[in-house]
Amino acid sequence: MSSAQFVDTAYAEWNLHAVVKALRHSREQTHNVRHKGRIRELPSREAMGQIVQGLSTALFPTHYGRPDLSDESIDYYVGNTLNSTLVLLAEQVRRGLLFASDEYADNGANTEANNETNGEAGLTDRANHTTRAFAAQLPEIRALLVSDLQSAFQGDPAATSASEILLCYPGITAIIHYRLAHALYKLGSPLLARLISDIAHSRTGIDIHPGAEIGPAFFIDHGTGVVIGETTVIGQGVRLYQAVTLGAKRFPTDEEGHLLKGHARHPIVEDDVVIYAGATVLGRITIGKASTIGGNVWLIHSVPPGSNVSQALNRNT
Repeated sequence: MSSAQFVDTAYAEWNLHAVVKALRHSREQTHNVRHKGRIRELPSREAMGQIVQGLSTALFPTHYGRPDLSDESIDYYVGNTLNSTLVLLAEQVRRGLLFASDEYADNGANTEANNETNGEAGLTDRANHTTRAFAAQLPEIRALLVSDLQSAFQGDPAATSASEILLCYPGITAIIHYRLAHALYKLGSPLLARLISDIAHSRTGIDIHPGAEIGPAFFIDHGTGVVIGETTVIGQGVRLYQAVTLGAKRFPTDEEGHLLKGHARHPIVEDDVVIYAGATVLGRITIGKASTIGGNVWLIHSVPPGSNVSQALNRNT
């Protein structure tokens, strides 16, 4: 039997013509889930993974790139890596703008020709501008990451070097992803930022929304199960342990019952706070400066600076 005959037999056996037709009807009419009902050109998760790797390499070239780099070659290597990575990023930013801008995403079929000329050119220009602005922030991002590294080294007696932290600690991996994602989020690329955050979540088990505001010298020890919500604000020198949740207590809705997007609903954690394993902190409450929140605490009210919050003793015998 020839391959063509085999294909025809398979189509007949599985009734694929009818299934494919029904799936097309679902995609195009009854259950269309495309953005604005029409956008097909999605950002690529695989490309974003390559971009994060390239950016991490540019930030820490001997740790995430090539350990054999010399003083003479390292700048050329960083420049070449950045150039190729930023070209990839600009294309993903362009795709992401389709989701962030009604101006380009909602023109409709009648203006499709305009999309392919002025609209597409405008998207490309905006994507290039965003990518340049992001690249300009990389030295500042690296400075923040070095402060995170120093905090990890000072806060963990098991840490022997910054290199060990960069290569072995899931917390710093998640923070690198977060700081890159947060910059893109602030520059108007929220979908790309969420992709980066989800890549970090898959790699580390740490879920940090890119919209969260996190100050310098941030340390996540062990890290698995940590969740940090979108509107969380974290000060300087904060330390979290595994399975900490900084989440929302409730989800406000409008008069029609729709969720209010972007509403401030997550905690404010002030400078030098330590939150131990398994603690759950919910709602728009404030954890005062230099407070300590003990393991497995459930906290839904603000506490003043210098507080020490722990579980009540179980007196049952």
